[in-house]
Amino acid sequence: MENIRCEGNNICYSDQGSGEVIVLLHGFCGSSSYFEQVIPYLSGRYRVIAPDLRGHGASDAPLGAYTIEQMADDVLSLLDALEIPKCYLLGHSLGGYITLSFAQRHSARLKGFGLIHSTGYPDSEEAKEKRLKSVSQIRSEGITDFVDQLVPGLFAPDAAPQLLQRAKEIGYRTPPQGAVGAALAMRERPDRRDVISASALPVLLVAGDQDAIVTPERAFTADKPNVTKATISGAGHMSMFEAPERLAEIIKDFVPAMQRVAK
Repeated sequence: MENIRCEGNNICYSDQGSGEVIVLLHGFCGSSSYFEQVIPYLSGRYRVIAPDLRGHGASDAPLGAYTIEQMADDVLSLLDALEIPKCYLLGHSLGGYITLSFAQRHSARLKGFGLIHSTGYPDSEEAKEKRLKSVSQIRSEGITDFVDQLVPGLFAPDAAPQLLQRAKEIGYRTPPQGAVGAALAMRERPDRRDVISASALPVLLVAGDQDAIVTPERAFTADKPNVTKATISGAGHMSMFEAPERLAEIIKDFVPAMQRVAK
């Protein structure tokens, strides 16, 4: 892992391969390790960058509520520091919300973008209340108990136990204040379905047919020639674990390959 300073905070990231640049953003209580099974399928063809988002993994976790816009601007700072003019930005769950904020405000830095088990819809009032309950639980019981309760619902019912255990191990390393800050950011995010429907860029929408968190109906919010929709059979909210090779194939079909170039 490497790291850079973004607005006074350290952001750690993985940088593998060469060629067209793909940036992968993980979900809530995850890290760049969420993509550890996907990156090997991609890095022989692309340059794949996977940061630990603000408040997650080995990146700094400042106190207080975050905003999705702050987290998107961290990604912009990373691209600037690495002198990457344009990339394909793909975000899982929370990473998808960040991707939409980036696409809305920094579209000139993108060649295309995608949501993996994510949606342009905002939180419902019920979901907003659940965010506050999550914050309360993290503060009172700690991150381990929270992650133990969170992870099983992210996977398809028949997912292998070792996959759930790996996701938990990654989640345990989330600083509690980082989880709180990100939960509050997700709670306040606006409706960004129009970012998808109005964009002229190539857009990828990936859903799992067993996803109880973001159903395909909530994932597929636009039907246009520039929007590619893909459903992964048997996957829940975590196809990076449940079907990494299939997810990589979908990404390869979406992102054109180019002649390998030096970094």
